[in-house]
Amino acid sequence: MNIDNTAVNSGSTQEYDEKMEQLMFHYKEILKLLGEDTEREGLVKTPLRVSKAMQFLTRGYNQNPEEIIKGAMFREDYRQMVIVKDIDFYSMCEHHMLPFFGKAHVAYIPNKYITGLSKIPRVVDVFARRLQVQERLTMQIKECIQETLNPLGVMVVIEAQHMCMQMRGIEKQNSITTTSDFSGAFAELKTREEFINLIRKNS
Repeated sequence: MNIDNTAVNSGSTQEYDEKMEQLMFHYKEILKLLGEDTEREGLVKTPLRVSKAMQFLTRGYNQNPEEIIKGAMFREDYRQMVIVKDIDFYSMCEHHMLPFFGKAHVAYIPNKYITGLSKIPRVVDVFARRLQVQERLTMQIKECIQETLNPLGVMVVIEAQHMCMQMRGIEKQNSITTTSDFSGAFAELKTREEFINLIRKNS
């Protein structure tokens, strides 16, 4: 089968095609187990579509967030807080494979080096595009920035809605889950409060 490979991020075309073939087979079997007719018009291409979607939604496994930061590191004598807030993200809960989504707010205090502002949202996206739990996602973003840039401190706050809570289970449509993690200078309450006040301002 000739499969469109525009979603390939890394690895060979052959590897991508092999994964797609296996995913398509299993999704077709899942549809059958659910009681569907996989030959009806609306479902004939569904295994292919879902397989492409899953490759896209989990593309973070094939990306290196540290290299993203290192690709735009600049020496700069700036030691005040750098904040990138309201970063939209979409991820997949590893427990039910349903989406969770929301906003990430990231701050760091440079220690000789800064990184390009667009690199922070890209790091968020790399970790979000994997099967996740919000708590781990928060920690991974913080740890990646801390270990790669070696700043004086990093803080990450994530606010998200979880479809596994809204579509099923407890079915609470308006609930928001907030997680945070920090390092270094953000251990100081005053520094954390400054960050929180800045991300809440005009929000």
